[in-house]
Amino acid sequence: MSRFWSEAVRGLTPYVPGEQPRLAGLIKLNTNECPYAPSLRVLQAIRDAAGEELRLYPDPEATQLRQVIAARHGLQPGQVFVGNGSDEVLAHAFMALFRHAHPLLLPDVSYSFYPVYAQLFGIATRSVPLDPQLRLRVQDFLDAGPNGGIVFANPNAPTGIALGLDDVERLLRGNRDSVVLVDEAYVDFGAQSAVELIDRYPQLLVVRTLSKAHALAGLRVGYALGQADLIEGLVRVKDSFNSYPLDRLALAGATAAMQDDTWLAHTRGRIVASREQLSAELRDLGFEVLPSSANFVFARHPEHAAAELAAALREQRILVRHFRKPERISAFLRISIGTDVQCEALVQALRGVLQAPSPALGE
Repeated sequence: MSRFWSEAVRGLTPYVPGEQPRLAGLIKLNTNECPYAPSLRVLQAIRDAAGEELRLYPDPEATQLRQVIAARHGLQPGQVFVGNGSDEVLAHAFMALFRHAHPLLLPDVSYSFYPVYAQLFGIATRSVPLDPQLRLRVQDFLDAGPNGGIVFANPNAPTGIALGLDDVERLLRGNRDSVVLVDEAYVDFGAQSAVELIDRYPQLLVVRTLSKAHALAGLRVGYALGQADLIEGLVRVKDSFNSYPLDRLALAGATAAMQDDTWLAHTRGRIVASREQLSAELRDLGFEVLPSSANFVFARHPEHAAAELAAALREQRILVRHFRKPERISAFLRISIGTDVQCEALVQALRGVLQAPSPALGE
């Protein structure tokens, strides 16, 4: 610590992102990135944007991108907010919409950045436990008392379990006095989007990303959808922090990505098929695999510690994600869906590890 730090900084416990190793030749299944290259239209759009106009500031309102996103979702541009990845969009939403007298409600097992944002912005929180099957129960949120907002991922992270649209609407009907933020980072892989509910529920904000299904994690583009007054709150925060969150290359690439439906459908289909195949093969190895609607699976083995399995896989140059906290999920591994070749390498490595004498797992 530095004596020059403010008290706010001294008390922070930052988010820890998934490992981004610099070693070549690793099979990287730990950060839910897309295993396939972005659309060729995206790459060409970025090349076209990489000209002399880089000397000029980008459009602070991201006008064209917001128009394209709005058209995709049947909304108006004034109902769209864009930012530097969905993480920045979420941070602005926390600042703009959740700083109230009552606590913010969030699942006890969910995206671990949520409590970090709350701590950063001085927002009190109340965790609502998932059920024993790690599913979100709407009634538990409705019974939790007055709140300053509700936030959850759908499908949830790191479980991959999705909440049906009827349940999302039930939550909205029962919680009309504070914002309900639905983080749809993984919705393209099998869940129902809540976007169609926006015009009926002024308290609904839906957050999306181009990092997963669109293979643009390195470009950092996310967006929020909601009624115009909610979006204006996010704009006020943005313009009090950074008026130019998306550069010219990101704007060009993201616009092209949102227009390439053929690439998206093909890539999404490949990932979903690989997910189902991997889930079946993991079950054959004795794993319990939670039902996933995301581009990853959440699995545990009844006879082997997850941390030791992760370490054994790393020795074979395969990275998966293990969460030590909260304790109730420490027995699970989160495994991103790779190419079929990568998934098969993972299965073969696990087969070898599970069949090895117990000292290989430190038992």
